[in-house]
Amino acid sequence: MNDMTIGGLAQAGGVGVETVRFYQRRGLLPVPPRGGSGINGGIRRYGPDETQRLRFIKAAQSAGFSLEEIKRLLDLDASADRAQVRVLARERISALDARIAELQGARKALSHLADACSAGNEGPCPIIASFEAVAAR
Repeated sequence: MNDMTIGGLAQAGGVGVETVRFYQRRGLLPVPPRGGSGINGGIRRYGPDETQRLRFIKAAQSAGFSLEEIKRLLDLDASADRAQVRVLARERISALDARIAELQGARKALSHLADACSAGNEGPCPIIASFEAVAAR
């Protein structure tokens, strides 16, 4: 039963109303027709299907998928193309592995700088000096 307003949908999905509208503009969420005349006429109503879709979007974002990739996943879900879904998942895993490697490198570099910083109080701080050198490039 479609009985929620956009505010109710946003609350059920754990997002703001503007996020719901943004997803609608991007084609991730459908825009239901406005209701008929009367006291509540002209108000769009949402139901469990839209709530489920909104939660799917949030879960896919948590897994690192971009909105474009999520749109592709939603389109694939409708066509049941599991092979293509696996391809997208493997691409996301590769991107996450690359990001993890990048973060581990940054952690190692910062750890070395923190060790150098704690080694003494003489001269410029190695952390600040390092960041200034990068900024001067």
